[in-house]
Amino acid sequence: MALLMGIDVGGTNLRIGIFDGLNLIDESRFQADFSTICQKHSPKVAWQQILNMTENAIRAVQTKHADIAAIGIGFPGFIDPVTKIIAQSPNLAGLKEVNLAANLSQRLGKKVVVENDANAAAYGEYCLAAQPVGGLIYLGLGTGVGGGMIDANGDLHLGAHGVAMEVGHIIVVPNGRLCGCGNLGCMEQYASASGVAATYLHATQQQLSALEIAQLAKNGDPHAIAAYALAANTLAQALASILKVVDVKNVVIGGGLTGAWPLMQKTFFARLEADLIPVLRGKIKVSISTAHDQAGMLGAAMLASLS
Repeated sequence: MALLMGIDVGGTNLRIGIFDGLNLIDESRFQADFSTICQKHSPKVAWQQILNMTENAIRAVQTKHADIAAIGIGFPGFIDPVTKIIAQSPNLAGLKEVNLAANLSQRLGKKVVVENDANAAAYGEYCLAAQPVGGLIYLGLGTGVGGGMIDANGDLHLGAHGVAMEVGHIIVVPNGRLCGCGNLGCMEQYASASGVAATYLHATQQQLSALEIAQLAKNGDPHAIAAYALAANTLAQALASILKVVDVKNVVIGGGLTGAWPLMQKTFFARLEADLIPVLRGKIKVSISTAHDQAGMLGAAMLASLS
């Protein structure tokens, strides 16, 4: 089998994995702060810099692995399901209506497939779980909250406009915190790393990271414990609503915040069980990702192989 390249575009770096089937055989990381680039430059200049940095990273990896059949990229943004044009990327200011797949394919002379990063991670988790029956939802708890869904037929659910499963923007607190999307009270303002930090800041006037707050919670700090309890409650509340609509059997939760899952799980499962409709109680398999941040790269690579 020819090798596949999967790329996960993060907040400050590019992670590139080379896969032989499902097996990761090499991984490289490149500094790439696209958010800062977009803040400092005009959209046209920023886009050229993003293209150049991505192309250079790919070519550097290709010097070690020349036999790459296809390249898949998980990119943070709203991507048209037909044209694959990136309509907008909320965290990359000014970036609109750009075609990463076409631009890179022309430069590299290789097939390039681009998908939303959470969708790519969802497909990676689906592949790692040996394509479980009954469909799968992936929730990624990072700076924000991303989501992706594989339906019962094994197909990635994109929606008519490419914004299906933007679960972080389900409103869980009416008139709550202002979200980057413009709405108030979105789930990711409470159930993400930044949400935990905001909750703790509001209670204590101390600006700490989610990791620091987790350590305080383990040491018995009541405000830190409450911050993670609120994250667990809002996550479960949103998930229960999602499951009532899409009715899948499997849920995988990943992302950096799952490092503090022991602080969340009891509250999470109690709220999920209470908020699910009775017919679904006890029938949903929820697991924490064991992919070690590889799901996004793998999913991007596998989606490239299918196109």
